[in-house]
Amino acid sequence: MLRWKALALAALAMVLVSSVSTTPAQVSVNINLGPAPVCPYGYFDYAPYDCAPYGYYGPDWFVGGVFIGAGPWFHGPKNFAGHVDNRFDPRNGYKGPLPERGEQAFSHFHPNEARDGRGNTVKAPHEPTNEHSAGYAKPAHGGGHH
Repeated sequence: MLRWKALALAALAMVLVSSVSTTPAQVSVNINLGPAPVCPYGYFDYAPYDCAPYGYYGPDWFVGGVFIGAGPWFHGPKNFAGHVDNRFDPRNGYKGPLPERGEQAFSHFHPNEARDGRGNTVKAPHEPTNEHSAGYAKPAHGGGHH
């Protein structure tokens, strides 16, 4: 008799388990990074989004003297390609000064790579000597941002 009860209980469990409908799991990730960093010459396109030194980004990255953003805050044109001097990138061994957020500027630009606004190396449609930003100006007296 105990055997029949165990068999009946197992059958009932199977019926209950098979009648439960399954729905595919949905995973949603929403990361709010907050506002873009405020840096005198833009910020790197990778976390922790430290300020880049003057000379990392070329004039393509500025419109009217305002940085068009990089990484999650990029707001330039869809097929954008702008020049950078990646020798100023800490990932490539640069150990020189980096400005703090909100700090004023310093100087150089010798591009050796083109990047899109999302951090990918790309081929620019123009030579690095033909940067085409409107309104970006190098500091005239070692400081300030025009």
